[in-house]
This record gives sequence, C-alpha cells and structure tokens, in this order.
Amino acid sequence: MSLLTEFSEHTLWITLNRPEASNAFDDEMISRLVEELYQAEQNSEVWTIVITGAGKHFCAGGDVKSMSEKSGMFAGEPNELRRRYQFGIQQIPLAMNSLSKPVIAMVNGAAIGAGLDLACMCDIRVASEHAKFGETFAKLGLIPGDGGSFFLQRVIGFARAMELTLTAEIIGAEKALELNLVNYVVGANDIKSKTKKIIDKIHANAPIAVQMAKRSLVHSYRNDLNSVLDLLSAYQGITQRTSDHFEALKNLKSGDKTDFKSV
Repeated sequence: MSLLTEFSEHTLWITLNRPEASNAFDDEMISRLVEELYQAEQNSEVWTIVITGAGKHFCAGGDVKSMSEKSGMFAGEPNELRRRYQFGIQQIPLAMNSLSKPVIAMVNGAAIGAGLDLACMCDIRVASEHAKFGETFAKLGLIPGDGGSFFLQRVIGFARAMELTLTAEIIGAEKALELNLVNYVVGANDIKSKTKKIIDKIHANAPIAVQMAKRSLVHSYRNDLNSVLDLLSAYQGITQRTSDHFEALKNLKSGDKTDFKSV
C-alpha cells in the first residue's frame, strides 16, 4: 500500500509508503493522498494532519523509473500528459489549499522536486538534521508542474525561490532553516517528539478558531483588505457563538484549563 494512515488524539498521521522508490509519487499514492485530505477536512474529529515518509526519505518527487518508461502519469502525448497532470498530481495542491486543518510536514529525509513542493504546501515544516531539499526539475529538463512555483516563493520569498529553481541546487537542513524553508531542525530521533510538541500547542487552543485563523492568514496573503475584513467579520461572528468560546471565557475567570470540543 503506497500510503498509510493512523489516527490518534485528533491527529491524522499520513505516511508516504514507497520506501523502495524513496517515496516517489505514483498514481495510487496521489489518489489516496487526495482522498485522505478531503476526508480529513470533513471529519470534525481531525484537528491536525501530519505528512511524513516511510524509511529514510520524505519524498523524492516523481518516479524516475516511470519517467524513463513513459508510463503511469508520464504516459502519452503532450496534451494527454497535460490532462494527466491536471487530474493527477495537480489535485494535491488543490486539496492542500482547501484545508482549514493545520498540516505539518515531518521531513525525515530527502524532499526533492515534488517532495519539496509537498512540504511547502504544508503550514509548518519540521526537518531532521539529515533532510535535504531541492527544486531539481531543471536538472531533468522539466518544470515544477505540480504547483511548486506557486508555493515555494510564498514560503521563502521570490528571490530565494527563483535561485533554488534556476540552480536546482540541493541544500541541507541547516541551510533550509536559514532560508526559512523549515521551521525547525532536530535530530533524527527527535523529529516525532518535536512534531508532537507542536501538535500539543495547537491542540491547546479551540479547534474551530485555529482552523478559521489559518484560513484567515491564507486569505489575507492573497487578497485585498476589504475582502479580508469581510471574511474576518464573518469568522468572528461564528467563533463568538461557539461553546468553546463560552467555555474558555468561563475558565479565564476561574483559571481552569479549557477542554475544547470543536463546537
């Protein structure tokens, strides 16, 4: 099975599971990932999503074997390839962009090409000290057809994204931290515990408020002030009438910890 899931304590753990191919994407993995993301968004019990890779790597991007054989998502003539991309790997950024649930990339190893782009689609990135990152499409005579051009510059800025894309340079975890490509770099044995600590901090807050705050930030990055204020007033109207809000207000006075219910 090319993708594994585990649900625990309001967190959906998604593991890309093709370690023999460095967790490179194939058609099955893409469709499963998109399906899991949409289902998670509709499930009120899921508060946070984590994406990681099985074995030593996070995700190597496209499957070079399939590229060489012109099979799977790489089969067909130019127009057919265009449609395969639109209805295949490009469904991942559409699904990721639709999420209100926070998504953490637990980058346990190499994140190359579409693997780097997947990490950039996440909200927070925790990297192992052994992780490597590269927007390496140009080395194979390709472009970031999965949406990398959109997401990478929003994470590290236009100039840095341009440099990484044009040079196709592979960088280590510390350089990625310097570029703000990742939020944290930790030892390989500490990456899961660090991720869980971040999850605990997120889950200490009201889930509905967290989700709307995320959507507000995403919306604010891409829209004008008037439309942002319109959205914020609507979100505030919703959050101020949630049970979680009333419970938090009551506990603010008493000093008790609020047990949020996502209602």
